[in-house]
Amino acid sequence: MEAGIVGLPNVGKSTLFNALTKANILAANYPFATIEPNVGVVPIPDPRLELITRYIPPQKVIPAALRLVDIAGIVKGASEGEGLGNKFLSHIREVDALMQVVRCFTKAPGGEEILHVSGSVDPVRDMEIIAMELVLADLQVVDGALGKAERAAKSGKPEDVARYEVLKKLKPVLDKGLPARTVKIEDAEQSKAFKTLGLITTKPVLYVMNVDEDDLEGTGEMAQRVRAKAKTEGAEVVAVCAKIEAELSQMAPADQKEMLEALGLHEPALAAVARATYKLLGLQSYFTAGEKEVRAWPVHIGATAPQAAGVIHTDFERGFIRAEIYSVADLEKHKSEKAIKEAGKMRIEGKDYVMKDGDVCHFLFNV
Repeated sequence: MEAGIVGLPNVGKSTLFNALTKANILAANYPFATIEPNVGVVPIPDPRLELITRYIPPQKVIPAALRLVDIAGIVKGASEGEGLGNKFLSHIREVDALMQVVRCFTKAPGGEEILHVSGSVDPVRDMEIIAMELVLADLQVVDGALGKAERAAKSGKPEDVARYEVLKKLKPVLDKGLPARTVKIEDAEQSKAFKTLGLITTKPVLYVMNVDEDDLEGTGEMAQRVRAKAKTEGAEVVAVCAKIEAELSQMAPADQKEMLEALGLHEPALAAVARATYKLLGLQSYFTAGEKEVRAWPVHIGATAPQAAGVIHTDFERGFIRAEIYSVADLEKHKSEKAIKEAGKMRIEGKDYVMKDGDVCHFLFNV
């Protein structure tokens, strides 16, 4: 699963990406990496990992992670080819969710002006510019597909009819400047056709407010306007000072802790960003624990036990027999898996079990 960082130029997008992909927001032996110049793997901070290792000491600890893509800056007119229009469109269509960085800071830390592409700092206007460019990009797709879909629908094939009906529903909504996600599709065949269109404005959005150093919690006037706007869209927001986060990401854990305490923070804001993005993608974590490693595995909310096992290896899903499961709370209370079993808290779950966030699992399978 991938999230794409988007935003206008000079909003701190690349600073945030670099901080996220280099941050020591967990522990020194937790992996993170930049795969390509614009793609990175970001660990998901999870205090439950530390709790598990307290009772089951492993050789290594591996957090869940997500892929993050730093997408070329969007400018007004990008949907018509302005700036790196075609490049941003191709990249943004491939990700599963959008993390939009919104500028809520006025000046650089040294006091110098940082020019805004629109000439002034107005976060809500910036949100609307990007939203409209994405809608216009989707409208081009719908307009381009309608004629062909109408001709194909004359065949009477259910999938062709469904595609044409969906496009007809999307066209007036996008014409009004509204995102495709606002269109309600209840018919199963139409829902399938809707997903195949790959429209950008169906993707969920997290707004990351890049705030000034004196407004770390995002309570200032500009940040409040972003919060109000996001609320009307049903979107989540997180406040970050990308400049401070960039500094923290370069520090040793002891120095990082000292700086956080001085700022009155208990963790880097990047930790909240990573977790919010993870949630935005519809993911939760389950754990495996043993002497070799304690590991968090990402799985879709609503996934069954066999599907969760398949995240580890496809053979685990194919040959799934059952799962032995307990909670992190059980481990904290009983101190060991042996004691958990003796207390009757080790559950045996079958193929229909729906995974819960924080399950600790042993999968039994046979291929």
